Amino acid sequence: MSPLITLAILLSYFGVLIVLSWYTSKDANDQSFYTGNKKSPWFLVAFGMIGASLSGVTFLSVPGAVVNSHFGYFQVVLGYMVGYIIIARVLLPLYYRLNLTSIYTYLESRYGTTAYKTGAAYFLLSRVIGASFRLFLIAGVLHLAIFQNLIDGVEIPYWITVAITIALIFAYTAKSGIKTVVYTDALQTFFLLASVVLTIIFIVNKLEWTWTETLTHLIEDPNTQIFHFEGNGGNVFWKQFLGGAFIALAMTGLDQDMMQKNLSCRNLKDAQKNMFWFTIVLVIVNFFFLALGVLLTDYAQQNGIDAHKDELFPIIATKGTLGLATAMFFLLGLIAAAYSSADSALTSLTTSFSIDILEIDKKKSTQKQENIRKKIHVLFSAILIAVILIFKYFIADESVIAKIFTFAGYTYGPLLGLYAFGLFTKFKVKDKAVPFICIISPLLTLLTNYITINYFEFDFEFFVLVLNGCYTFIGLILLNKGNKLPTRRVVN
Repeated sequence: MSPLITLAILLSYFGVLIVLSWYTSKDANDQSFYTGNKKSPWFLVAFGMIGASLSGVTFLSVPGAVVNSHFGYFQVVLGYMVGYIIIARVLLPLYYRLNLTSIYTYLESRYGTTAYKTGAAYFLLSRVIGASFRLFLIAGVLHLAIFQNLIDGVEIPYWITVAITIALIFAYTAKSGIKTVVYTDALQTFFLLASVVLTIIFIVNKLEWTWTETLTHLIEDPNTQIFHFEGNGGNVFWKQFLGGAFIALAMTGLDQDMMQKNLSCRNLKDAQKNMFWFTIVLVIVNFFFLALGVLLTDYAQQNGIDAHKDELFPIIATKGTLGLATAMFFLLGLIAAAYSSADSALTSLTTSFSIDILEIDKKKSTQKQENIRKKIHVLFSAILIAVILIFKYFIADESVIAKIFTFAGYTYGPLLGLYAFGLFTKFKVKDKAVPFICIISPLLTLLTNYITINYFEFDFEFFVLVLNGCYTFIGLILLNKGNKLPTRRVVN
């Protein structure tokens, strides 16, 4: 596609999002931004969370990884189901009972102010890094596809592409935040799923298979092997399944970004229905992504296309013989995957910093609260731009950036330990010592994983989250004051 056609698609796409934002922003206030006035339809929340869970990284990586790990990723997805059940049955009732806007407010009631600020700070750090990495990838695609050669003889600087990328998100989230995001994410999830389904249809037609032949091929293809029980590598079942369960529990249930949508539902029952249907649909969607990976691999082999891993889907979609429609829907799907996670990230960063760090909800003037919140929204937009540019110009090596993104997973371990200790024990701890435990635990996890890799050839991979949480939990036990909380404060 030419840069002008791609730009027209992008502008049309965001034109729809901005119109939707205008419609949902009527009579918006701070509560609209933070909680959607507790009026979000649960089915829209459930559908929109699919897109937020499947970032641009997943959109490219899951199909591309099939040739090496087969359907092994589905073991992680099955683990997600366990984590989501715990979220629905344990965490959501807690959040609704305490009527939380930021989920980290729980840490203040359970431990104290220092632990509360520590938990929020870990979320802010991990979400800034994670969102910036995802946007770094999409900005690179948009720069090459549109802006770099938009004007003949003029190369538009990369930083302008990045600024436009963030400005587009800011444009439709600034006024009503989560109230708008619930609707825009649902729309973006539609485009994402349409991209996958239509690409599968186009490939099957190009291969001249019937749907019965396609199903038979998928069943017989060695790349569709799901369960791997031998060895201790990254694809082994117990590591993938348990890792998936804890990833879902920590990176969804203890993440303000994902939980803010759930807390915008009318009541606990609606939020739990949302999690139930979200879980079912997410499993199905991931299966389609993996099936797409098999079909893309077969198509590449039959047509002599030399593309692997993250390049497999984009090269076939944009440079293969599947037609303009495939390229258009691929671009829409990629943009939808990236922005559906980025818009909620910007909203949740603003919410957490406003509520957890500055505590503006305790200020008397409603107008003053709104003014501060708007400035924070601008601030985090600028921070995301700055971090993306640091990735581009100061780090440059994408493999190093990917490791930084992976390391962001370490920040959820202390949150996992804090919540587990708070929920399943009755002991008090020394609040001011909590930050030291939350700093030491990731360092111990990193050291442990380094030792096991170099001396025992064992990589914890997804399981570093669990190890990190265990170190935090043990540290909190060592810090306990020897006395228990009053019965009325115990969380069951």
